[in-house]
Amino acid sequence: MFPSAPLLQLILVSLMAHIALAGSRITTSLYALSLHASELTIGILIALFSLFPMMFAVAAGRLVDRIGIMKPMLAGCLAMSAGCVLPSMFGGLPVLYLAAILIGTGFMAVQVSSQHCVGAISAAGSRSLNFSWLALGYSVSGFCGPVLAGFIIDHAQYNISYAAFFCFAIAALCLTTYGRLAQLPLAPQQKPPQAASALDLLRNTDMRRIYFVGTLLSAAWDLFTFVLPIHGSRLGFSASTIGLILGCFSAATFVVRLGMPWISRRFSEWQVLASALLLSVLCYGVFPLMREPLSLMTVAAVLGLAVGSSQPNMLALLHHAAPAGRAAEAVGVRITIGNACQVILPLAFGGAGAALGLSAVFWSMGAMIGAGVPIAWRNAKAKKQG
Repeated sequence: MFPSAPLLQLILVSLMAHIALAGSRITTSLYALSLHASELTIGILIALFSLFPMMFAVAAGRLVDRIGIMKPMLAGCLAMSAGCVLPSMFGGLPVLYLAAILIGTGFMAVQVSSQHCVGAISAAGSRSLNFSWLALGYSVSGFCGPVLAGFIIDHAQYNISYAAFFCFAIAALCLTTYGRLAQLPLAPQQKPPQAASALDLLRNTDMRRIYFVGTLLSAAWDLFTFVLPIHGSRLGFSASTIGLILGCFSAATFVVRLGMPWISRRFSEWQVLASALLLSVLCYGVFPLMREPLSLMTVAAVLGLAVGSSQPNMLALLHHAAPAGRAAEAVGVRITIGNACQVILPLAFGGAGAALGLSAVFWSMGAMIGAGVPIAWRNAKAKKQG
């Protein structure tokens, strides 16, 4: 079933905002490399995209549960616009730190709002499908952002790249302001108890498993986008080539999400997640052995198929398991955990990459992802038997 006009507009807002985020992240990495920044400095910059989302995603989720999606989305689009326009006007490393904070925090507000809204307006039978539509939008933006950034950087300048992504952030702001998002049929939320804590969600065994596996797969996605520009630059690839490799990854996420209605009819959510973990481990094991653009594009596409299949299924499981009236908060907890990894992993692996080499980074990440395989496998078997 094709999404309704208001839901389609919500997906477009998310798509525009994610293009701004994905494009500005790759631009920040390559710009910092052009300024001879170390891997650790680049790790700090990329971590800043996730620092404030880590700190405030749960609060943002509670706010969305209480007041709805419109004001948080408007504030998020404004913050992203400011974060993209600053480095287009002022050069140097210092402005990148502030830009990363604004862009990352702004996108968090849009992400919490959109993911909660899709879950809240969907019936149980159509939730995975609607999340697949939203994920398809993210796949398109995940392809367009890096590829566009690579070509602009190769043929113009870094400030022009930031200016282009400022335009996408402004487009998201205009769609939110003048569109039909207010017509989305959000169900009224039950007010959670005042004493309720986000830690209560983590005491639930099912929620804990969903968060753990989802975080591993999100980390597999985020670390790839952090390490690949460094790996590609060391191999002598141009910005366009690096952007195309990232684009192959995102194109694969689009393909698997396009086929998600067929996949979800034949396999359970946990079966898909277990397969995604296994494929991710394989990809991180062979990445350091790949030296040519074509081979890296192939492995990136396989990783894209794996992690691209995970988000719709994980979000559907999360909304099904979340307590009544706390769906947006549950999304906020997921984003907080994911962003905590996005803060810690670039710092840890940035330092490890400088000290031990990128091969150690790839293989260490593969080992981390492998820790989730037994959990997902047991849940997949239990679901099949049930």
